[in-house]
Amino acid sequence: MGMLRYSINVTLDGCCDHNVFPSGAAGQAHLEEMHVHHAATMERADALLFGRVVYEMMEEAWRRPASGEWPEWMDERAIGFAETIDAKPKHVVSTTLGAVDWNAELVRGDLAPAVRALKDQHDEVMTGGLTLPLALAELGLIDSYELVVMPVVAGHGPRLFDGLAQQLDLTLVDRKELSSGAVALTYHPAATAD
Repeated sequence: MGMLRYSINVTLDGCCDHNVFPSGAAGQAHLEEMHVHHAATMERADALLFGRVVYEMMEEAWRRPASGEWPEWMDERAIGFAETIDAKPKHVVSTTLGAVDWNAELVRGDLAPAVRALKDQHDEVMTGGLTLPLALAELGLIDSYELVVMPVVAGHGPRLFDGLAQQLDLTLVDRKELSSGAVALTYHPAATAD
C-alpha cells in the first residue's frame, strides 16, 4: 500500500489561511521559496487528493490557460509549481460536484475505502487543505504530515485540525530550514514512525 502525505503552510499560531504570508520583500521571497519547495514535494507524489474547495481554488490559480500561455504575473518559480500541479492526476472528494476535469476524477462512496483504494493504486498520494485532511486524520489514513511553519503570527483565521476528536501523537522524522525563515517539519504517526 502506498502512503498518503499531507502538506500545508501554517503560521506560528496555527493559522492555515493561504493568504497569510510574511509582509513586504520578505513575503515575496517566502512566496517564491514556497513555490519551489511545494513543487519539489508535489513532484514526488503520483497523484493529488483534494476536497472540492481546494480543488476549485487550485484549478483557478494553477490550471494552464486555454491559450497555453501562463499569465504575466507568474515568475519562473510560480510557473514551475503550476506546471507540476497542472500535470498531476487529481482525485476530488465531493458530494456536490457533478463532474471534474483538469486531469481529475471524482472520488465517490465511503471515504475510508476510497482512499485506501487510491493508496493501493499509487506509491504516494499528496493532499492539502483543512476539511478533507481533518477527516483523513480522524480515519487514521495520513501516513506523513508536512507542516511548513512560516515565521509569522496571524492572530486570526482557520486553524490546523480545528475540531479534531482525538489527539494525534506524531514523531518528528525530518526538519528542513528554509532561507525565508520557514521550517518544513515532517511527522509520522507515532505508532508507525520508523
